[in-house]
Parts: sequence; C-alpha cells; structure tokens
Amino acid sequence: MDFTFSEEQQAAAEAARAVFAGVAPDGVPSPALATGAVADDFDRSLWARLAGADLLSLLLDPGHGGAGLDAIALCLVLRESAKVLARVPLLENTAAALTVQTHGTAEVKEEILARAGSGDLVLTVAAHGRTGHDPAELAVAARQDADGAWVLDGMQTAVPWAYDADVVLVPAHAEGSGRAVLALVPRVQEGVVLAEQISTTGERLAELRLESARIAGRYVLDADGAWESLRLLLATGTCALALGLGEGVLRMTSEYAGKREQFGYPIATFQAVAVQAADRYIDLRAMEATLWQAAWRISSGAAGALPAAGDVAVAKIWASEGVRRVVQTAQHLHGGFGADTDYPLHRYHAWAKHLELSLDPAPAHEEALGDLLAAHPLG
Repeated sequence: MDFTFSEEQQAAAEAARAVFAGVAPDGVPSPALATGAVADDFDRSLWARLAGADLLSLLLDPGHGGAGLDAIALCLVLRESAKVLARVPLLENTAAALTVQTHGTAEVKEEILARAGSGDLVLTVAAHGRTGHDPAELAVAARQDADGAWVLDGMQTAVPWAYDADVVLVPAHAEGSGRAVLALVPRVQEGVVLAEQISTTGERLAELRLESARIAGRYVLDADGAWESLRLLLATGTCALALGLGEGVLRMTSEYAGKREQFGYPIATFQAVAVQAADRYIDLRAMEATLWQAAWRISSGAAGALPAAGDVAVAKIWASEGVRRVVQTAQHLHGGFGADTDYPLHRYHAWAKHLELSLDPAPAHEEALGDLLAAHPLG
C-alpha cells in the first residue's frame, strides 16, 4: 500500500497550511453560549484567501481556471481546514463544481465553473434528505413540464451554508422513471423557502423547502451515477475533515498533558494517560489509512473486490467512531478545563459531533457495507 502523494498534491497541502496558519478557531462566539447562530455568514475573508491561493478551483480543469487535481488533493486541503475549524463551504462548493464540470452542458459550465473557482459564486449541496436518515434523492420529487423545465417539490434538511450560497445542488427523483437527478436551484427564486436550523457547531443550516420551484432544463443534471459520485465525494471529504479535526485535538491534548502536573510530574508521564493517548493515535492512523483508500478509489476509478462505495463506507465508519473517541478522550484528559468556554476544546467537540452524524453515522454505513458484502461475496 503506497500512500505517497504527488508533488502537486503536496503543493496543495502546503498552500492550505499557509492560508489556514492565521485562522483562530475561536474567531466567533462559542456555540455553547450563543442563543442563535454564531455568525450571519461564513468567513468571507478566508474564502477570498482560498480563492487567491487557487484552492477553490483545485479540482477544475485548466480550461476553467483550475489545477485539474483529484479528490486526494481536496482531502489534503480539507484536513488542514478542519485543524482550525475553518468556517467555509470548501467541500460543498468544490464537490458541486466538480459535478457540474463532469455532467453539465457546455453552457452551464461556462456560466458557473470559473465563478465558482474564483469564489464569486458559492455553491452548496442538499445531501441529508427529509430527516437526515433517509435517502436524499427521495426527499424531492421532480417532474418535467411540456416546455422541458423541471418542477421540484419536497424538502431537504440541514443544508449547510444555504443562507450564504448562491446556488444549492439538490438531488431529486424523477417521477415516472425514479432515477436520480441533480438540480441547480438558486437560493432566491419563487418556490424556494429556507427555514433556519442551528448545528451543534453553532453554524446556520437550513431546511430547504421546494414548492413547485421551476428550474430550466439545462440546470438539471440527469446523467446516470451523477448523484452517487457526488455523495461519495461528500462522504469522503467529511472523513478528511474528521481526520484533520482529530489530529488537531490530539496535538492540543498532548501539549496540555505535557504541561499539566499532578504529584509533581506532568500527567503525560502517567501510564494511564499515555495509553489512552496512544489508543487515540491508533484511531487516527486507521482513519487516515481508510480515508486515503476511499479517496484513491473514487479518484482513480480502480476496480476492487467491492464497489468504491464499500471503501467510502469503511472510511466513514472509522471517521465517525474515531473522531468521537478522540474528542471524548481529550475531554477526559483535560479534566474540567476541557469544558471551559474560554478554551477551544469544546468547539472541537461540537464540530466532531456534527461530522460524526453528517452524511450518516457509523451504523448506517455499517448497514450499507453489509448490503454490499451480501451483493458482492468475497471469493
């Protein structure tokens, strides 16, 4: 197994580290103290710096102003972003833009991609279905009228950055055929209604209600497999965010345990503390190995004993359970200090819970993996 990154991938990670170096995790009010959302918008200043470093166009082809890199490079950047709890729709914007590049018409690509890559147009994705536990493509019904336009009815919950994005990429099922389509829905349009929801992170999400929203035919992507590819990329990116967050938390815990003394010695020298930290380090290495396996499968299209969805399911199981264990151990080893709202650890705990449940928790992916194993017996 060779996880050596290419020079271009390493360059993307280095650029990301430079951009995120000055970002403070406590740049907004604590979600534990805020009565509503911690901010009215995402970090636009950071967004501009990401655009200036060409990190928003990472996966776009050079013809659209991008670097033409792959999901592995994106995950390297997302990993760095999570270490500082970067408040930007980097995963959603990049995944949506790549989907448009792969499946959109030339006209739509020309209209959207360059602007999305420069940060002028912000894209997000509605991927959680009606309740967060049902298939997202079944939450919205799409029917085509006589003029070729699509009419959408339904609801998607927990849409990230929906109040700040210009366009929401919405999966839906086409009436009659039952196949999944993806609609590029403007945030401001007749028939589009947003209702505020607040995440554990304190960020503003939205319940997106579509009430006979009419979308021109060119803005609906109906290629086979488009939604499945987008879903796998989003899930893999979420694993990268969980890994970066976990690494940041373990580093924070290591520094604290090396300074905090009991009985005249740093608590890091106590065997019980060292063993717990070592267990969490093993979690992170397992999260990393399964992440890169999943990212490689969806980037390369390489064949395997199971479809790529199997590798993504394994990565998300490890990411969900691993990041939960990391933050819980960090809280334990910090003692009461971990709950201090003047100290950033509680923010990481809140973000970890959000990532654990995003794009389905571990049990849902265990069930999906079981279905894949039943359908593809390993010889």
